[in-house]
Amino acid sequence: MKMRRLPSNMVSQIPSTCSDELSPEEQALVAKVWNEGARLYRDLPWRNVDDPYAVMVSEIMLQQTQVARVEKYWQRFMALFPTLDALASAETSLVLEMWQGLGYNRRALALKGTAEICSREFNGLLPESSEELLALPGIGKATAGGIMAFAYQKPSMYLETNVRTVFIHELFPGREKVSDKELEPLVRRTCSTTDPRGWYYALLDYGNYLKSTMPNPSRRSKHHTKQSKFEGSRRQKRAELVRFVLAQREAGFCELVSALSAFEKKQGREAPEEDLVRSIANDLVAEGFFSQEGEGENARYFAD
Repeated sequence: MKMRRLPSNMVSQIPSTCSDELSPEEQALVAKVWNEGARLYRDLPWRNVDDPYAVMVSEIMLQQTQVARVEKYWQRFMALFPTLDALASAETSLVLEMWQGLGYNRRALALKGTAEICSREFNGLLPESSEELLALPGIGKATAGGIMAFAYQKPSMYLETNVRTVFIHELFPGREKVSDKELEPLVRRTCSTTDPRGWYYALLDYGNYLKSTMPNPSRRSKHHTKQSKFEGSRRQKRAELVRFVLAQREAGFCELVSALSAFEKKQGREAPEEDLVRSIANDLVAEGFFSQEGEGENARYFAD
């Protein structure tokens, strides 16, 4: 499908919300979010597009990744893999190469796995129900909710960090440890039935503004966790080995040890133990990042 940009339908009047009666506080929240959303609207390249696959790619890229970084990758990825069928038939190594720099490489493998399932079982199309979306690799509740709202204009429960920020700031001032169990009914109840896409754009943009102008309210969420340090972590070593094998296309175990040792020494750290390199390589093979032939020091790894 050729992707089209649809006109933005940010509106001055307040669209209908879900059928449940809202409290005065919730009505005030709805009015404020629409107004602030119109004022702060960001015309991002993946917004107001008519292709559910394109929406899904953006939502998966945006998991734990800043918008500015995703902007640099999304259009390039879509140009190379314009459809689910194109992504399904692509070499895994090429998909991973196009993902380098976004981090959390498992997302790329999950996205390709979803493309393969959709190509095989859904005629190259993305399912249109939350239940079917949740059964696909890499798609959790928030991603499924985003696809339902942004791709299909269907009311959904989309609770991610910017949305969480708005609800905690506006309805739970001063409260610590606010749980998603408290937030989810509010998110469902306030979602527009006529323009869920526009409603969540407004929430995202207002939430982004709040996070940039004050201590992040989402840190008062019961579910907030501080991201673990990347430098020197096992996650960084994994990423370095993936980059090395992708660049070489084929490498032996001793080459992996040498490459990772050189990388660590360049960062001012000690060379890793061989057992650690082997453990990471085994994990990467098991997860599908590359294939392996042979064992022990004779093992060779291939970018598929």
